[in-house]
Amino acid sequence: MINVFHAGYELIMRPDLHRGRKNADFGQGFYVTKDYDFATRWAREKSGEDVILNTYELDESGLKIKYLDRDEEWFRYIFSNRRVKPDEFSEYDVIVGPIANDTIFNTLGIMTSGYLSDEEALKLLCVGPMYQQVVLKSPAAVDNLHFVSAEKRLSESIKDNKEILAKEEESYLNEVAKVMQGFDREDKR
Repeated sequence: MINVFHAGYELIMRPDLHRGRKNADFGQGFYVTKDYDFATRWAREKSGEDVILNTYELDESGLKIKYLDRDEEWFRYIFSNRRVKPDEFSEYDVIVGPIANDTIFNTLGIMTSGYLSDEEALKLLCVGPMYQQVVLKSPAAVDNLHFVSAEKRLSESIKDNKEILAKEEESYLNEVAKVMQGFDREDKR
């Protein structure tokens, strides 16, 4: 059993796998993380809504789990899912791997414009901290997920987390700029 967390605007005792976005990193599914601190930083205030951090235990026994690292396979999987292509890992119950660090700088969007090569896009997606996501993809995975508790996040803790995120984002953008300066462009003069 591992503890996993999901931040959102509602108490979720049993997730609906079909409710999430189809074009997320690892496709449609229920996204959680093993990292409590990251889960709390992920929470964003929304007018008229409480931020809820749901805690679960995931029994991994009997589940088919695909582990991904920041590499070509991970990159191709994310790129395919963002374009809503058929899920090449559909036989797995759970996918575990890094979050693509491009929420601030749309690396995959720029890549599709032809400005970045696949190799350059992969380098940019690997910039910054490596937060892990765990995505439940099958009814069997949901059956092995056991609700533990839910806690309401207070505005003060969300404000503190915004400051941490702002520092991370600034550092991330500086790293992206450094990596991009290393790209060899024919149009440089």
